[in-house]
Amino acid sequence: MDDTHYERLLNIKTTGEQQGFYESHHYNRYEATSYMALESLFKKYTLNSSDHLVDFGCGKGRLAFYINYYYNSYITGIEMNNNYYDICENNKKSYFKSFSKPKEKINFLNIFAENYKVSPSDNKFYFFNPFSLQLFIKVLNNILISVEEFPREIDLIFYYPSEEYIDYLENYTALTLKQEIPVHNLYLIDKRQKFSIYTLPN
Repeated sequence: MDDTHYERLLNIKTTGEQQGFYESHHYNRYEATSYMALESLFKKYTLNSSDHLVDFGCGKGRLAFYINYYYNSYITGIEMNNNYYDICENNKKSYFKSFSKPKEKINFLNIFAENYKVSPSDNKFYFFNPFSLQLFIKVLNNILISVEEFPREIDLIFYYPSEEYIDYLENYTALTLKQEIPVHNLYLIDKRQKFSIYTLPN
């Protein structure tokens, strides 16, 4: 199904090009995960209504609404761009006009990723190369400190994974590769068109 179908289904607006972005070499240009890629991911990977997923660099909130619609999971979207944060909140209003679901299951925070205080309930973390390796390490350390304080199994989900991210995970952490999921036919053209899921068992 194409973007138009999903945007109408969810009653949200998450398409379009980025208009300007935070001028820092630590933050990458925003690009939403395609609906086709999300279809590929969730054919092989599942969530449940008690999962708490954090989307770092959530943009306009596409992943949050997709996951909440299909799995009724809790979502926290982290977005440092003020304009995108406002769009997320407007999409949230539109989404909940169409669906009578608990509103507390979707939250957006207008903060820098490294300043997010990881909740003991957070157990899934999503990254689409939102920032530099230096910043990723800070965010990852925050996650690992939380897990040390409140032991639990966690998954880190990477779309179009950065070689720098993967190298760091493989060589400097206890996280292990749990699953790789290619994106339809795109993987045949570009081997980075996949999801790499790393886990830290309890």
